[in-house]
Amino acid sequence: MQKSDRVRALVKALDDQGVIHLREAVSLLGVSEMTVRRDVAANPDLFTYLGGHIVNAAKLPASSAYVLETEEEHFAQAKAQACVCAARLIAANDTVFVDCGTTLATIGRYIPRELNVTVICYSLNVAESVRRMDNIRLILLGGIYVPSSDSFTGNESLEALRHIGINKALISAGGVDATRGVSCWNFHEVPIKQAAMASAVERHLVVDSSKFGQVRAVRFAQIGDFDSVISEAGQKLRGAH
Repeated sequence: MQKSDRVRALVKALDDQGVIHLREAVSLLGVSEMTVRRDVAANPDLFTYLGGHIVNAAKLPASSAYVLETEEEHFAQAKAQACVCAARLIAANDTVFVDCGTTLATIGRYIPRELNVTVICYSLNVAESVRRMDNIRLILLGGIYVPSSDSFTGNESLEALRHIGINKALISAGGVDATRGVSCWNFHEVPIKQAAMASAVERHLVVDSSKFGQVRAVRFAQIGDFDSVISEAGQKLRGAH
């Protein structure tokens, strides 16, 4: 494959997936890791190589684009109501993945105390909301700490998710658009979201209505990848109108 063909293939892969791991690019292009790195370095206007992942340089969010503290009060009541709806899906002995961000930060207070549940998360604000609950076994995924989202990222977390059976994955997002898909601010969240979705029996998108019609920097899924979309208005099953 010629260099120009490789560049076009990478651009298409990022358009389709939002982010691609270096190993995936090597397999896709059929070249060495060094060749992929050179292609990325030679096209700084198109690609950025960060932490083992290739992302679209034009869509990479600034570090100040999303700050947890500034989002906590944004549509707070709507987020709380969405959490109430999501918590109703949780059954006894479920293993539930809870995504990072502020939308799901209060999920712990709505999980019935009579249910024994395992919660898997990778953000400190979610962990804080459930860590003192006697009926919840907490699994906090580790790695490199990212202050803006109060979360962790790393290959260890991805490996752990591949070996854990998840009944329900509750996934948050910064944007939900019928055409452009489901997106978030931070590229480091994408592999974890996707790994949790791949491991889960059920996948539920939990967002407040301000996210509808919005497109953020990094797409990680399509709406059809979820069994339902949950907002303050309730749960909408996939395929429902």
